[in-house]
Amino acid sequence: MISPKAKIVLIYTGGTIGMVKDFKSGALKAFDFKELLNRIPEVQLLDCEIETISFETPIDSSNMNILSWKKIANIIEENYSKFDGFVVLHGSDTMSYSASALSFMLENLAKPVIFTGSQLPIGDLRTDAKENLITAIQVASLQENNKPVIQEVCLYFEYKLYRGNRTTKISAEQFNAFTSPNFPELAESGVHLKVNTDLVLTANSNINLQVHTDFDDNVALLKLFPGMNEKVLNAFFAIPNLKGIVLETYGSGNAPTEKWFVDALAQAIKKGIHIINVTQCSGGSVAMGNYETSTQLKNIGVISGEDITTEAAITKLMFLLGQKVPSSEFKKQFETAIRGEMM
Repeated sequence: MISPKAKIVLIYTGGTIGMVKDFKSGALKAFDFKELLNRIPEVQLLDCEIETISFETPIDSSNMNILSWKKIANIIEENYSKFDGFVVLHGSDTMSYSASALSFMLENLAKPVIFTGSQLPIGDLRTDAKENLITAIQVASLQENNKPVIQEVCLYFEYKLYRGNRTTKISAEQFNAFTSPNFPELAESGVHLKVNTDLVLTANSNINLQVHTDFDDNVALLKLFPGMNEKVLNAFFAIPNLKGIVLETYGSGNAPTEKWFVDALAQAIKKGIHIINVTQCSGGSVAMGNYETSTQLKNIGVISGEDITTEAAITKLMFLLGQKVPSSEFKKQFETAIRGEMM
């Protein structure tokens, strides 16, 4: 399935995969990206042409932001006609956020964009970087009938290929650092690379790629906890220019029924603040109306995030706000899957 003529570009943003230890401080720091391929000579054995593009100043993924997402998207747009696939090397800490953001930015994507990275530096004896990088390149190279098998933004880590906007990081120490809590993996790497083709998104290759880079960062994330008080909540909603909130609720979308709490949310919605209800559980879906504790949220106009991840919810919120979606249509558009990010 791997095309010998596939042309793949590696986009290096930074992250552990391209870092070495500073002998003086012991801290990890980025090094020249050209050294990365020298440290993995096996890459040269792959049946595809590989080129590299690096951020002028590689960054730790903790410093990833909207400007960096735009930079990645612009690199893909500028090189879209030249390459068959793209592999984005990225720090693991915010990789799910970036993969989600890019999925929304790249409309009509008909080629693979595979995010990957590692838990250990490339020079470490036990590094997971080599397998992750080599297989990510192979996945990006998969062709069938001269068309890419993968035509969406994905994340590859520790033998699993996931839809990027369905992922979340679950471990700071294990090699299997990511999971896709509400959607099966798209492919699994073992002796053979098995692709679940029934799950992969397909694009209309006759429609050109559209890149949307306008995001609105006037958003916030609020996680409910027992004991939250009225003053704190009101102060939160009083943030200047606030346009949207992702509200992490309990279980299947439940929240306190106390009058001050419901009134605060209702008042915020009347002011034009969009409130997205997502579960703070590691898996499962919001189903407002199943319990009394979520019925009131549904009645006042809280938007259901259904089974979307927090990472995808916050980036989709910024994306839709950036696209200037009218308030009258916002709820419907958020609750509709646009890149396979929710059921």
